[in-house]
Amino acid sequence: MQTAPRHALARVQLLREDPGLCEAIPLEQQPWAIEHCIAAAMTVMPGSWQPEDLGLDPRAIGALVLDGLLLRRVGIDGRFGAELLGEGDLLQPGEGVYSSSTMASTTRWRIITRSRVALLTGPVAERLARYPSLTGALTGRALARARRLSMMLAIVHHPRVEVRLHMLLWHLADRWGRVRGDGVFLPLGLSHSVLADLIVAQRPSVTGGLKKLVERGSLKRFEDGWLLCGEPPVELLELQ
Repeated sequence: MQTAPRHALARVQLLREDPGLCEAIPLEQQPWAIEHCIAAAMTVMPGSWQPEDLGLDPRAIGALVLDGLLLRRVGIDGRFGAELLGEGDLLQPGEGVYSSSTMASTTRWRIITRSRVALLTGPVAERLARYPSLTGALTGRALARARRLSMMLAIVHHPRVEVRLHMLLWHLADRWGRVRGDGVFLPLGLSHSVLADLIVAQRPSVTGGLKKLVERGSLKRFEDGWLLCGEPPVELLELQ
């Protein structure tokens, strides 16, 4: 698999790039905070990748995804699970490295679409620390990622692949979907192999499951994403 190339660093204003973080700061402090909270950002292109390529010190907060899509794939004894990360998610170079673990695991990352990540180094952390509410906001991002992982664990336990797919797409639509008159459009051009990783299935099974959903009228395929028609599956509603 092609390795995602590393690009030159660029300086960005974190709070302008991520308005959600800016909203955590009192309105009167925002103009100064926007100018003050500066970080280096790196652009990576689609392909295999490791967070270690960011060159971050292990003591750094980590990296904040500014835009794009990334897939994290974790395997134990030949069996794999995966999660999809995007704008606003936090990640750390050491994710998946557990020196005290009794089970050997592998962690692989793949850049799905051109992505930018901001490097939250020690100096950046010191700037952010001047605004205590940002600590809560970043912690909230980490907790939200954990909640989404818990939902994914529940989804992949359903025995029928087409139901897993239907639940997954609606789950992703909660975050990335756009409501239209004819349904909810999910602007993610995910390949069948990526969907297979996310629901822990074989790619041919995913292809068959998607065909069933399209024939049933629950799903329409477009070049740049999926249109979810009708109501969310009851199986997903029962998990919430």
